[in-house]
Amino acid sequence: MIRLDNISKQNGHQILFIEASAALQRGEKVGLVGPNGSGKTTLFRMITGEEQPDEGQVAVDRGVTIGYFSQDVGEMSGRSAVSEVMDGAGPVSTVATELKELESAMADPGRADDMEGIVARYGEVQARFEELDGYALEGRAREVLAGLSFSQEMMDSDVGALSGGWKMRVALARILLMRPDAMLLDEPSNHLDLESLIWLEQFLKGYEGVLMMTSHDREFMNRIVTKVVEIDGGTLTAYSGNYEFYEQQRALSEKQQQAQFDRQQAMLAKEIKFIERFKARASHAAQVQSRVKKLDKIERVEPPKRRQTVTFEFPPAPRSGEDVVSLNDVHKSYGNRTIYDGLDLVVRRKERWCVMGVNGAGKSTLLKLVAGSTEPDDGRVSVGGSVKMGYFAQHAMDLLEGEQTVFESLEHSFPQAGQGSLRALAGCFGFSGDDIEKRCRVLSGGEKARLVMAKILFDPPNFLVLDEPTNHLDMATKEMLITALSQYEGTMLFVSHDRHFLAALSNRVLELTPDGIHQYGGGYTEYVARTGHEAPGLRS
Repeated sequence: MIRLDNISKQNGHQILFIEASAALQRGEKVGLVGPNGSGKTTLFRMITGEEQPDEGQVAVDRGVTIGYFSQDVGEMSGRSAVSEVMDGAGPVSTVATELKELESAMADPGRADDMEGIVARYGEVQARFEELDGYALEGRAREVLAGLSFSQEMMDSDVGALSGGWKMRVALARILLMRPDAMLLDEPSNHLDLESLIWLEQFLKGYEGVLMMTSHDREFMNRIVTKVVEIDGGTLTAYSGNYEFYEQQRALSEKQQQAQFDRQQAMLAKEIKFIERFKARASHAAQVQSRVKKLDKIERVEPPKRRQTVTFEFPPAPRSGEDVVSLNDVHKSYGNRTIYDGLDLVVRRKERWCVMGVNGAGKSTLLKLVAGSTEPDDGRVSVGGSVKMGYFAQHAMDLLEGEQTVFESLEHSFPQAGQGSLRALAGCFGFSGDDIEKRCRVLSGGEKARLVMAKILFDPPNFLVLDEPTNHLDMATKEMLITALSQYEGTMLFVSHDRHFLAALSNRVLELTPDGIHQYGGGYTEYVARTGHEAPGLRS
């Protein structure tokens, strides 16, 4: 359906692709992977025709429709969310518009003379609309929006009043409703809660066209893709299998390449030693010359490209008392909506609670109550003795001083720390080279999240309260964070939609449901085994 033939592409001084080739066939579900800045978004834009390769060609079969979801959703306002979604449904939307115009024309007495032609055209358009299943369009639009966690009220409200994250979901719903032959999804898992993520996973598994997507959620990627295309050093390499299989194959291939490189280096060293030893002896001149020619002809094996892996080790956190935080008979409402009606919870030292619940269940509210950023209407929240809390919330990213550089921001927070240790900290969280001179106001969401997390973890608290800490983080930073937190000696209370993060770090689950609040010993994996579902309100 889609072919990339020997494409080369350069952006400024950066070479993205050198004679790279790949093919996408109907029914394939492809994960596109590569380091940040390697050209994933550029590749999508070349397939849609928004950008052209410098050399080579991108060939799309005649008649193939492409739906492209990107992080840049543009302006939306003036229409309901459901209307906005229906408008993106491709040909059926155009046909629906013409149908409405013809209905108006038939009701217009001033066009009586044209009525025969109008009625005939209406019949043709109506037949086409039925063929495209147009009458079910609004129902399907609402079904998709409900899958992405929209309430009926939100579906019918002005899309302009929604936050950026919800507008992203509207843009994603447009592509899903469109049912194109090829879907290109750039980070569709960003901004989704766990329930929406699992719904999207099922939707994409049932999609019959060609799918190519990027995602920083390894579990999501692993469950959907059947092929991985990797961008590495300007080339495209395809691996059959899911993301986990790709990782194994890549590690094996690196190991084999390293062994080949080592063998060749040993052989070259031996030959060079012989040449150096005998080059001055006339008796060995022919042999030396022969070996020099042989070396010139040898195709050199390159060492495997090493992906930069970042590691972060916690300095030991001070020990807290046994009871870290207690909530006694806590009541909390917003307007007429009751969030908590007599909540009791005790978090003890070294416990790692993950908080589960559908949208609006009160996950973030619980974390705010514990952190002290909101007060209960009734009841008591008590933080234990010697507790030093670190609270990561999405709004914390808005509190960064815009004019400070990344390095100045770290220096401001830790004036006693040496420059070397702050640079090492910045490097662990993905700020290397000139990145540390970027001003905070120009940082992306992911960069801001990494900077805030770095500040929290440099001088570690013994109680971490984390609200969606992995939003915007790429896979490498997420893996670093999981590795670091798995060695953390303190206590944790967190909300996350990342199942890999949940499974790796939790040892307790607090489930918020309309039927009440349930506590489970054991982590997320045990919760799934015991309840039979991956998130509250879902059945497996």
